[in-house]
Amino acid sequence: MAVGLVGTTTARAEVEVAPDLRVEVVVAGIPRPVQLALDGAAHLVILSHGWRGDAAAELYRLDLAALPLDASRSPRVVVPFPDGPRKLAFGSLALDPRSGDMLLGEENGNRVYRMDPAGTLEMLGVGLNHLLGGSSLAFDPQGRLIVLDYTSPEVQQRSETPLPDGFDRLGGTIYHGPVVVRLDPREDVPLPRRLDLIVPMLPAHSVHPIGVEPLFRFISVTTTTSGAVMLLDSAGTLLVLEPDGLLRRLARLPPGHYHRTHMAMGPDGSVFVSSGFQIRQIFRVSPAGAVSVVARNLGDPEGIAVDDAGDLYVAETARHRVIRIHAVVTPPPPSPR
Repeated sequence: MAVGLVGTTTARAEVEVAPDLRVEVVVAGIPRPVQLALDGAAHLVILSHGWRGDAAAELYRLDLAALPLDASRSPRVVVPFPDGPRKLAFGSLALDPRSGDMLLGEENGNRVYRMDPAGTLEMLGVGLNHLLGGSSLAFDPQGRLIVLDYTSPEVQQRSETPLPDGFDRLGGTIYHGPVVVRLDPREDVPLPRRLDLIVPMLPAHSVHPIGVEPLFRFISVTTTTSGAVMLLDSAGTLLVLEPDGLLRRLARLPPGHYHRTHMAMGPDGSVFVSSGFQIRQIFRVSPAGAVSVVARNLGDPEGIAVDDAGDLYVAETARHRVIRIHAVVTPPPPSPR
């Protein structure tokens, strides 16, 4: 328990939050945590890059009831780099709400993997052009996986497969821009799946002139309880992808360099954005699009998760810890029965 007491004092001195919020260190001794998720069994799942960087991932599953704790001696699953020249670390994480499987994406790679609760790892999908780190994977309320990709002549050079025929438009010119794919990971099809052959949610229409490089790319995704897809682009614009494939702008974050950025939904419908190393802030975007600052002066804030009580968990990669911010939002009252 000493870790929690010391960590609370340290966190208050280092992280700036509003007077009505309380911040504490709940996990210490975690080497370079980059992703967080909460499962349905009251566990905090952490994707770490380890102290030495000699593995694709180190994965922790910690009991929330045991927090605060020092994780330096906690059990973890180490995913080694494969034999051969391909050595890409995992940079994105999403939990299947139905099975508890972990979905793991290669950072700056092309592949998505699945690990079941027993620790068995398999390749789920191949064929992406450029899968970023951060919140580039998410599940919707129906248990479907949302994947962010980006296609252009430059990133196509790192792709494992040719562009699908559906991207050849207007006399052979090629679509340049963001791609959003949705799939059911439990569908009974041979693995690995060709993710580049799945009809994308976007582009459902030509949202930019064909053959012209757009000014944005999507870097983070999350979903609402109603199934809407929230997308953050590299310029800090938060958009909503409508069912008809059109994009609606919700908000614009303060100017800055948004890289390896993470998002999570709060119980009141707010979107929380962990802005990364350069900006070092946590933003809250209300359902109406109002932007406010939750916390400042964080040590490379990356993975973020919100529990049903509205408590916010943030991975501070540079400080090798996870903090918890209390009373960020007030949960809605229970529905009358």
